[in-house]
Amino acid sequence: MERRADSAGSAGNRPEVELNYGILPDTQLHLVAPYSYSDPAGAASTRGYGDTELGLKLRVVHETDSLPQVGIFPLVELPTGNAERGLGAGHTQVYLPFWLQKSWGTWTSYGGYGWWRNPGVNQKNWSFLGWLVQRDVSEHLTVGAELFHNTASSSTSTAATGYTIGAIMNLTETHHLLVSAGRNFAGRQTNSFYLAYQLTTAAPALAAALAGHPSR
Repeated sequence: MERRADSAGSAGNRPEVELNYGILPDTQLHLVAPYSYSDPAGAASTRGYGDTELGLKLRVVHETDSLPQVGIFPLVELPTGNAERGLGAGHTQVYLPFWLQKSWGTWTSYGGYGWWRNPGVNQKNWSFLGWLVQRDVSEHLTVGAELFHNTASSSTSTAATGYTIGAIMNLTETHHLLVSAGRNFAGRQTNSFYLAYQLTTAAPALAAALAGHPSR
């Protein structure tokens, strides 16, 4: 479940199904199929299938004692949702991010820069910059916090700077609960909330729990 809210109303995905599968070494296929909603202030609510997200995670440099690992994660948002009902963008969006990550014992830090191609009437191409620090408190709990900044994505929106805090609770080796919450403190005031159940065959990354940037 993902929710974003401000004075103009709220919108998000409730629920959504996300699949990440390693198809080759250092290569992971990514798919998000959302059931979206839109609750604009003073207008009727809508529900239905949203825009489908497809991506490919590629690790291009492995981490060493002195160097971080480097990855890219190109994404395509397909306009499968009904834009007239507020359930989609109405056009294909492309996201091109570049990420770095380094670990020291129980601490891990990562982040990077991404650029969105966002066509459409009154829309703007926009960029995102974020950085996160997380710590493994125990084998059952990881916590983290992120700072982010994004430029305006339309002629009616503004740039935003904010934070997200999150946690992963490892119920077992394969069953996990992910939760995060965030807020913009500069630009348009919005709140975000993310809650998910995750089934894995390996340890999950906290990036999936932090909704501030599109690395879910």
